[in-house]
Amino acid sequence: MRAGEREDTLLDGRVRLRQPAAGYRAAVDPVLLAAAVPARSGERVLDLGCGVAPAALCLLARVPGMWAAGLEVQAEMAWLARENAELNGCSDALAPVVGDAGRPPFPGATFDHVMANPPYQRAGHGRQPAAPVATVEGAAKLPDWLAAMLALVRPRGSITVIHRADRLDELLRALPPSVGEVTVIPLWPGAETAAKRVIVRARAGVRTPARLTPGLVLHAPDGRYTEAADAVLRGAAPLGL
Repeated sequence: MRAGEREDTLLDGRVRLRQPAAGYRAAVDPVLLAAAVPARSGERVLDLGCGVAPAALCLLARVPGMWAAGLEVQAEMAWLARENAELNGCSDALAPVVGDAGRPPFPGATFDHVMANPPYQRAGHGRQPAAPVATVEGAAKLPDWLAAMLALVRPRGSITVIHRADRLDELLRALPPSVGEVTVIPLWPGAETAAKRVIVRARAGVRTPARLTPGLVLHAPDGRYTEAADAVLRGAAPLGL
């Protein structure tokens, strides 16, 4: 491990993750994102904006036999993603590449599922963070991310996004009429607390009606994870939908 890096673990140690010691670091959001993707063994998944690949690695830990590609605009993050694939013994199952979400270097309709944890903040809004590429939109805005995801998923395949709850209206407006089975999963910090994050999943080329799920309460009153959250975040369980 090089200077300026640290090693963390996800899924109660099932995933080892090397990432920069300073700035943005992956935490629970990519774990929750991966838990909502309905991938099966033998399928192909794209992690758009993969960073150091926490979501892809969590999904591979839960679904052996699948294959994942990762697309990351920062070359140093893509390099770390490849290193993390080796560290977790899945170099043959995870292929991170350098590229832009607005111009993905893949042929269309390639993947069974596409997942993304896009930057949460609009450019110019709020305090500039230490790692703006990870958290603040660049040239590719939220509608561009969704358009790229839909261009790369096969017919009847799924796209899954985790984002801020206060941008849910914008996210839903950006989905075209050609998608269906839109499923919204609120992530409640506590039982009586407004959701700060949501996961939205949709399928290309289906007409199934939209669905609002009960969501997931993350913390009990004493601050510990709820039993349901613990099963996902530590036990690698899929997010019940």
